[in-house]
Amino acid sequence: MGYKAKFRIWRGEGGEGRLEDFTVEVNEGEVVLDVIHRLQATQTPDLAVRWNCKAGKCGSCSMEINGRPRLGCMTRMSTFEESETITVTPLRTFPVIKDLVTDVSFNYQKAREVPSFTPPADVKPGEYRMQQVDVERSQEFRKCIECFMCQNVCHVIRDHEENKPNFSGPRYFIRIAELDMHPYDVAERKEPAQEEHGLGYCNITKCCTEVCPEHIKITDNAIIPMKERVVDRKYDPLVWLGSKIFKRQR
Repeated sequence: MGYKAKFRIWRGEGGEGRLEDFTVEVNEGEVVLDVIHRLQATQTPDLAVRWNCKAGKCGSCSMEINGRPRLGCMTRMSTFEESETITVTPLRTFPVIKDLVTDVSFNYQKAREVPSFTPPADVKPGEYRMQQVDVERSQEFRKCIECFMCQNVCHVIRDHEENKPNFSGPRYFIRIAELDMHPYDVAERKEPAQEEHGLGYCNITKCCTEVCPEHIKITDNAIIPMKERVVDRKYDPLVWLGSKIFKRQR
């Protein structure tokens, strides 16, 4: 059975905006994105929202629903009380373009700053041979759909604009960790993670892990092990000496 739901949605452009109230029909089995589409079709056709797959795999419909970052296409209306007012706002960390659409170009800039997979010069494409254990070690990190909700809740970015030039954020720490674990990647990842991408700024509050829709253990499986490897490399005298004497073996 359908019912009428109360929605409060942020409307505006740039840094100026306001919350507007709507009453809209909700049908059984619908998600928040369904309701937003109904609002576009029936009440406010100029409401801007970014979306693509509606299957929880593209990450484009990230928004804050009742103050928590969520995917609009994966947040079921059945999780809310029918009498509840549902507040929908854009991701807070990134500049608003219009309504629920934010400018996430910061993340693409950081992606370009991470050197790509770098195999040995004497190994040609098609000649890579990996043990299954090596595949499984980094498989978790490849599930990332780049919804950027982990970036949104990271207080180093969210609360400190001045950190953005020197801090890549959790999404790119898992990318660096994945490459560092790859048996055929020969690029140096540890020192740049600390010196160029700001790994030391992270104080492992695990807020990024809590909002990940793919349930990637960002903190436990990527950031903490990477921090440990950086510390070993930089401060363990035996590791430091070995790095000076021997080339890294892959």
